[in-house]
Amino acid sequence: MDERQLRILRELGELGSVTAVAEALLVTPSAISQQLRLLQRSIPVPLTERQGRRLVLTDAGQTLAGSAIEVESALERARRSVGEFLDRPDGEVSVAAFHSAAATFFPLLLRALAGPGTPVPRLADEDVPQEDFPRLTREYDLVLAHRLDHAAPWPDTVTATTLLREPLDVAMPAGHPLAAKRRVTPRDVAAEPWITVHDGFPVLATVEAIAAAAGRRLHLAHRINDFAVAAEAVAAGGGLALMPRWTTRPHPALVLKPLSGVQARRHIDALHRPERTARTAVRTVLKELQEAARTIQAG
Repeated sequence: MDERQLRILRELGELGSVTAVAEALLVTPSAISQQLRLLQRSIPVPLTERQGRRLVLTDAGQTLAGSAIEVESALERARRSVGEFLDRPDGEVSVAAFHSAAATFFPLLLRALAGPGTPVPRLADEDVPQEDFPRLTREYDLVLAHRLDHAAPWPDTVTATTLLREPLDVAMPAGHPLAAKRRVTPRDVAAEPWITVHDGFPVLATVEAIAAAAGRRLHLAHRINDFAVAAEAVAAGGGLALMPRWTTRPHPALVLKPLSGVQARRHIDALHRPERTARTAVRTVLKELQEAARTIQAG
């Protein structure tokens, strides 16, 4: 039993023939007859009977048709409620981000949404391997994820909006011999100890590309995912590290040098399930994230 079958029964009680119901609902008479047969199979007593050339409802059919009115009314109320939910400009919106994106985007987002009548952000940090970001869209409305420029695209199960295409630079102490160079090459940095991320995180692939371009293995001295912690380790002489150009806080003891000879750039994308942006509040937050990205790149 479903809404369509109940509506057909209700219309049959008013119009008195399958042909008239088919004309009213803009379908074929055979389609109406099929739905009536399916409905009858789910009810243990007859719903219709013949009176001459007319097909009329039995007492049980009339009772069920009366219930159809209540069902349609309840469904219409439900549709209105869903519509109001989707159109609300000030609903809660959950946003997850990996650490460096969270540190950069979240303050701008909170300031942009501080006024009345705006969405209410619910923020969380989620530092996961690249392949796990799409799964987070089950739990959050929007997920800020990163992947390398040349990596495979995100799966079709999620929609991705690119916020930034951010260069990865080589971080080194300000007094390092390479700090005087405008740019560095893989051969320049290959002999240095390195501070890099754990396996499965995007930046590691660029470190491996540096090794390949230099024709030698790099000494991976330390594994640190948090760029702020890695910056302190670089400043203390622990080695070189790849750092995002825009989404890490400047460190007074470090300099960042562009890298030649290797494609060193990451995407920061906002991932979401397609149905999430049916909500006005989610679309508003996504727009504010795009505005924040422009501010970050310009600043």
